[in-house]
Amino acid sequence: MEKTIYIDDKPVRLKSTAALSKRYKAQFRRDYFADLLKVAKVFGGAKKKDISLNSVTFENLDHLDMDVLYDIIWTMAKSADRTIPDPIEWLDEFETFPLKEILPEVEDLLSNSMPQSKKK
Repeated sequence: MEKTIYIDDKPVRLKSTAALSKRYKAQFRRDYFADLLKVAKVFGGAKKKDISLNSVTFENLDHLDMDVLYDIIWTMAKSADRTIPDPIEWLDEFETFPLKEILPEVEDLLSNSMPQSKKK
């Protein structure tokens, strides 16, 4: 699945493929699915349909590592465009990186990256 979103008024292509978790682990040395499940827990897990920073409570703020969110979005961008630079250089290209606006835009890509079995 591929999608173009705007970050700091710049178009950014994002892509979620079967290789997303491998690319994430190769770059960040962390398990993509473990990090994604931690993020899901902070945002209310399967109970909520939308990912929004507004839904983060003070109690689960301790469990939220913002770097994971940046890293997941970078990995999706790298999957769509192999020419983008390393994460820090890429983030330096933006004046702002409004996660509050970006997260709802990538929600479907995040859902698409979770393994699912098809019902027969």
